[in-house]
Amino acid sequence: MKFVLASHNKKKIAEMAAILGALGVEVVPLPEDAPEPAEDGATFEENARIKAVSAAGFTGLPAIADDSGLCVDALGGAPGIYSARYCEGADRARNDLLLRNMEDQDDRSCRFVCAIACILPDGETLTVRGECEGELLRESHGAGGFGYDPLFYVPACGCTFGELPPETKNEISHRGRALRKLKEALQGRL
Repeated sequence: MKFVLASHNKKKIAEMAAILGALGVEVVPLPEDAPEPAEDGATFEENARIKAVSAAGFTGLPAIADDSGLCVDALGGAPGIYSARYCEGADRARNDLLLRNMEDQDDRSCRFVCAIACILPDGETLTVRGECEGELLRESHGAGGFGYDPLFYVPACGCTFGELPPETKNEISHRGRALRKLKEALQGRL
């Protein structure tokens, strides 16, 4: 079955396509002329559903959308649902702001969260959530991944998401965990 991925982020599309492809789902990217819906939900789940509904409506295809972000305990869960909009600029600007906001913090515990909403051909919506616990480093390590990956240290792996090979990251990441839950939820429905 073919699904449209509700994202224009090329790195996220590649990561999700690799994971979903392994689940036997054919994915196509959201057309470039698709509108960007207002992500005005109060939770990751609400924002994922907003994006999935918009993508399905625009393309006429079943849709999969995620909303994900980094939740830092010392910052009360920020940047959270605002992770991609934490400040103007690219990944480096967001990472620099996060490090400045954490300069005096000893508690470095954090987690990546991913909520995935899936609009099925019959219009039913499935929503799942995955999380990956880690620690926020005081400086970047690794050039892989995207976003906050070079700052997100995974104790079990002894390195950051930015240092992990993509296959390993996909196995343990918040998105990988959410996608495996989605696979379970989709069994027998497609």
